[in-house]
Amino acid sequence: MNHRTTRRSRRLVASTAVALTAGLVLAGCGDSDKDNKSSKSGKDAPAAAKPELSVDGAYIPVPAMDDMAGGFFTVTNKGAADKLVSASSPLAGSVTLHATVGSTMKERKSFTVPANGTLDFSRGGNHIMLEKLKHKPKQGDKVEVTLRFEKSKPITVSMPVKPATYNPSNDAKTHSTTDKHSSTDKHSSH
Repeated sequence: MNHRTTRRSRRLVASTAVALTAGLVLAGCGDSDKDNKSSKSGKDAPAAAKPELSVDGAYIPVPAMDDMAGGFFTVTNKGAADKLVSASSPLAGSVTLHATVGSTMKERKSFTVPANGTLDFSRGGNHIMLEKLKHKPKQGDKVEVTLRFEKSKPITVSMPVKPATYNPSNDAKTHSTTDKHSSTDKHSSH
């Protein structure tokens, strides 16, 4: 009798396990099929699946040299991660991306724009270099710069030329009123 009870218990456990496994497989198939349909259509894709970029605080200090200038700005992202991969300007023969590590400036091919975060280009840190300038910009001028990203549309920014000693952290009023540009705005690209 003890032997029969053990055999029945094993069959019951095995049958229950098979039934549960089959139920999970069927439930999984149903959900994945539904997910595949919504993924293909893109209608149910979460908003954070795409980067949502904007640029503000952009400026160029009056350059000390006739042929190059630095540029600073902040890229804010309210979506998925992206990468800043290049920049251009009608004023410059080339625009390069740079990071300052310690006291050394190093050219970079790209910068990550973190998901739901910011990428800062500020004095003493990341910056763009406008090289081979066609003319030296003066204080009060505006310089057009187009930023290109791996996933997002290009963003063209009108960067005001500020005094050589300008520091936005010391001038919060000017910083807060700076033009804002986003990847969803209609901008020309160069």
